[in-house]
Amino acid sequence: MKNNILLYLMILGLFSFNNYAQKGKVSNADKKYDNYAYIDAIKTYERVSNKGYKSAEMYQKLGNAYFFNAELDKAAKWYGELFAITSSVDPEYYYRYAHCLRSIGENDKANEMLKLYNEKSKDPAKGETYIKEVNYLDKIKANSGRYKVKDAGVNSKYSDYGSSFYNGKLVFTSSRDTGSLGQRKHTWTDQYFTNLYICDLTGDSLTPGPPKKFAPGVKSKFHEASAVFTKDGNTMYFTRNNYLEGKKGKDDNKITLVKIYKASYAKNDWTNVTELPFNSDNYSTAHPALSPDEKTLYFASDMPGTLGESDIFKVSINSDGTYGIPVNLGKTINTPGKETFPFVTDDNEIYFASDTHSGLGGLDVFVSQIKEDGTFGPVQNVGAEVNSPKDDFAYLIDTKSRIGFFSSNRDNGKGYDDIYKFLETRPIKCKYELNGTTSELATNEMLPKSKVSLYDDQHKLLKTTESDDKGYYSFDIEGEKTYSVRAEKEEYTTTEKTVTIAEKDCKTQLNLTFEKALCKVAVGDDLGKCFGIKWIYFEFDKSDIKPVAALDLAKILDVMAEYPNMKIDIRSHTDSRGSAKYNEGLSDRRAKSTREWLIKNGINPNRLSSKGYGESLLYNNCSDGVKCTEEEHQQNRRSEFIITAL
Repeated sequence: MKNNILLYLMILGLFSFNNYAQKGKVSNADKKYDNYAYIDAIKTYERVSNKGYKSAEMYQKLGNAYFFNAELDKAAKWYGELFAITSSVDPEYYYRYAHCLRSIGENDKANEMLKLYNEKSKDPAKGETYIKEVNYLDKIKANSGRYKVKDAGVNSKYSDYGSSFYNGKLVFTSSRDTGSLGQRKHTWTDQYFTNLYICDLTGDSLTPGPPKKFAPGVKSKFHEASAVFTKDGNTMYFTRNNYLEGKKGKDDNKITLVKIYKASYAKNDWTNVTELPFNSDNYSTAHPALSPDEKTLYFASDMPGTLGESDIFKVSINSDGTYGIPVNLGKTINTPGKETFPFVTDDNEIYFASDTHSGLGGLDVFVSQIKEDGTFGPVQNVGAEVNSPKDDFAYLIDTKSRIGFFSSNRDNGKGYDDIYKFLETRPIKCKYELNGTTSELATNEMLPKSKVSLYDDQHKLLKTTESDDKGYYSFDIEGEKTYSVRAEKEEYTTTEKTVTIAEKDCKTQLNLTFEKALCKVAVGDDLGKCFGIKWIYFEFDKSDIKPVAALDLAKILDVMAEYPNMKIDIRSHTDSRGSAKYNEGLSDRRAKSTREWLIKNGINPNRLSSKGYGESLLYNNCSDGVKCTEEEHQQNRRSEFIITAL
């Protein structure tokens, strides 16, 4: 123990105030012993700054140390110094500075910082409602080429549309037994009166078999269409004209609209047909769809509160069989035009048809991600193949096989509307992932079991995980958003980085590095590692101390001033490029220049020795004639401050 020195760098972001105070007491007590020394890195940074040295990185560290420890008045001071020398920082620092300014009553300045924060961290898609983009055709083109489409094999010369899955079969809507070219169309659906049909789906390719009539118990002399089923197969929601138990309802203009009905399966038939309580004679509800957990029903309607001709709504299905109040999905989904035929996947994507979102003509199929908070991601046109210049709607997909069906009245079909089968060969949006490693800055050693937290752009905590045995972590995220990732580990400083996920960045890597809060070295170890000093920078082919080098040397100076018995051997190394004799001379001049700087700033010469080693002690095998990367050569260009005595 007599030959060892323990250098403890207590970073405030790691410890609570009480723990810090206790460590300080231990530090003061242990200074009585010749073989121990405790160095408070934050105090070192503060003293270096007070001597006139400026560095954005240093001010960030000082501000963060106090911010993470909730000493906001001190954090405000150092963030203020940071912004005094640069505004080129991550948006998170504007937020942190504003938060600290609020805590000390400087609200006007805080509001100014928050305004800048909002500008710099603004998500272009956030808050967008209804936009006609000038480059929408480019986006549609980018989403095209993802489908293999063909006739589903169930179509007639009349109208066939609106399919759904039921017990491994396909249920769809058809006017084949009621339609004729001269028959009147219904004002809501713009189709002939229809019935429900069913066909088997065979093989992995989900090939439809011959259709036959479905559910005679729900058949009426008017429309039945757009059925959807619960997973247990015992409940069906479907669209029908305002007609129940032989009575036809009409609105104030004497027009029979459409409503959503519910039926139950019993005794090999669908019975107990009832209309849903939010229906009305004076507006239409149609095209029901269920959420994956079957607790929410989506549908199209022109009920009061509709933004356009028809909107998509949702309503909760309560455990007691009652229903909540319908809610409009809002301006991200709905437009001043027509939105209809919703479908929600197991991946919480909502597909729907619209004639007003930017499309190829008529109704196009669009998709949006339903977020965890119930809001919606950007609306995207699913692209050509599915969409055409005519009406394309009623999109349905099996998320496992990526096989599905949609309806269209495009040219060259069999009837008025036809059902098409597709295979999606490429998803429209990738599954976004943010991953990386947790490691020590000085040694690049992986640090497993580190706590890693994910925050949104408003600094709301979203998720927390722990890096695995190899120091690896990952989060499932959403695209086109800004996140902050914070890593914490005992005996290390808390670190945080911000990243913005671009639309095409399916996987984003964000590695997090820790500076050691507890730096333990012995005589013979490199003091520079405690501060992450790898290289004292000089101008090319020169030995004059640059300002950035002076900042690092000031840290060494401060430690030596605190501990007057400490002695240091300064060692300078080069890479192998250039002659060995030249490299030895250059490194020796740089080592001496470093020593002279410390002497000039108050260190007794007898406490310092120096030597240049040139390329004689390479860190790796990058010797003459060996092809190496610039990063590998950089490892050999290093400065060391070896403790020889205390």
